[in-house]
Amino acid sequence: MTQPELAELLNQSLRAYQYYESGHHVPEFPNLVLLADFYDVSMDYLIGRSETRERQP
Repeated sequence: MTQPELAELLNQSLRAYQYYESGHHVPEFPNLVLLADFYDVSMDYLIGRSETRERQP
């Protein structure tokens, strides 16, 4: 998926999404949930708190 497509998924401008990828800004909680769901990973994995990609029940 391209950056413009992900920006649209998050209802963000392309530049805002690029700031997320570069680490200059942190997505707000609802966007973190969308990204975790999109990539099918746990929130802890997404934010770097775990090496385990799988979601836990």
